[in-house]
Amino acid sequence: MDILLEEFYKTDLYVDKFHDRKVFIGDSSYQINGVSQCGKTKLVKNYLLGLKKNSYLYIDCNDIRIDIELLNTTLNKFCNKNKIDVLVLDNYKESINFANVSQLIITSQIRHDIKSLQQLQLFPLDYEEFLAYEHKYDSSALNHFFQLGGFPSMHKIHSDERNLYFQHILQFTLSDIEFDILSICAKFMSQKLSAFTIYEKLKLIRKISKDKLYKSFEDLVSKNYIHTLSKFNHDRATKKIYLCDTSIKTALSIEKNFGRLFENMIFLELLKSNVKSYYDDDIDFYLPSSDEIILSKPFVDERQLFKKLESIEAFIFTHSIKKVTVISMNKESSISHPLSKVEIVPFDIWALGD
Repeated sequence: MDILLEEFYKTDLYVDKFHDRKVFIGDSSYQINGVSQCGKTKLVKNYLLGLKKNSYLYIDCNDIRIDIELLNTTLNKFCNKNKIDVLVLDNYKESINFANVSQLIITSQIRHDIKSLQQLQLFPLDYEEFLAYEHKYDSSALNHFFQLGGFPSMHKIHSDERNLYFQHILQFTLSDIEFDILSICAKFMSQKLSAFTIYEKLKLIRKISKDKLYKSFEDLVSKNYIHTLSKFNHDRATKKIYLCDTSIKTALSIEKNFGRLFENMIFLELLKSNVKSYYDDDIDFYLPSSDEIILSKPFVDERQLFKKLESIEAFIFTHSIKKVTVISMNKESSISHPLSKVEIVPFDIWALGD
C-alpha cells in the first residue's frame, strides 16, 4: 500500500480552467457533499494547487487498487513520515480511517455524521455560476443554460453525446432502484408525486418491496438528486417533486414540457439562495419570509395572468402578500392590482438579482 500512496503523493494534479464557485474552501476541515458531477473534485483540486506540492495528499477512494484494510494500517504513518498537512479523501467511504493531519477534506454524495468536519453543500451551477462558462452574456447564454443545465462537465460533451453520457453517469452512481425512481421523477418533474405512487408504478415492471422503495426514495432526497416541496400548512399533503438539475429530465425522459422545466429552474435558484418556500393551490412558490408569491410563466399572457391573480386573491388577502413576482423568459412589466404589487421579471434578471 505504501507504493500506491507514494504514487498518489507524487502525482501532479491538474485542473482545466477552474471557475470560482459560491462555495469555497478555507483553512478548516470539511465534508463536501453533492451529487455526482457537480464539481466537488475540481473544487478540491483547485484548492490543493494553491498549496505547496509536498504538503498535501490527494486520494480518490474510488480507485479500485485501494485495499481499505491495508490503507487503514498505513495511511497515518505515511502522513506522519511525509509531514502531510492536508489530506483529501475524495469519494470518501465510511470504512476508511482518518489520519492525524492539520486539515482533512472529504467529499461524498452521502452526508456523514462527522461533527469535527464543517459541512459544505455543493449544488450544480446556478445561473450566475453558469455565466462564467459563457463567452457573452445575452439571450443566447440563457438559452444555453436551459439546454445544458448546471453540470459543469456538460460544457465539454458534444450535444449528440450528452444524454447517453449522463445516463451512464447516473447508472454508475445510483443503484438500479434509485435509477428507476429517478426516471419516474423525471417524467413527473414539477408535479405532485408521492413515494407510494412511484411504488405503484414500479411494481408493475419489477419486484420491489414498499420498504425498499421508500428507503431508496429517501436516499435520493438525502443525496439531493431530487427535492420535495411541501404544501403550505399541509405537511401531510402530497409534495411536489423537483430534480437537482433539468438535464436529468432530458436524459431520462422524452416528454417535453418547457413550463415544468422552467418551474424547476426557478425552484433551484430559490433552493441555492436558501429561501424557504412552499406551494399552494394555483401558487407555484410562496415565500413567507418576504410575504411574496412567485408564479412561473415563461410565456406570460397578461389576460390569462389577470385570471390567475383572481384565483389566488383570497390567499393574497389572507396572508397579506406584499408582492407577486411573475418569472418570464423575457417579458418585463408591472401590473396594477388592488391587493399587492405585481411585477413580471425575466428569469435572467431575477436570478442575478440580490
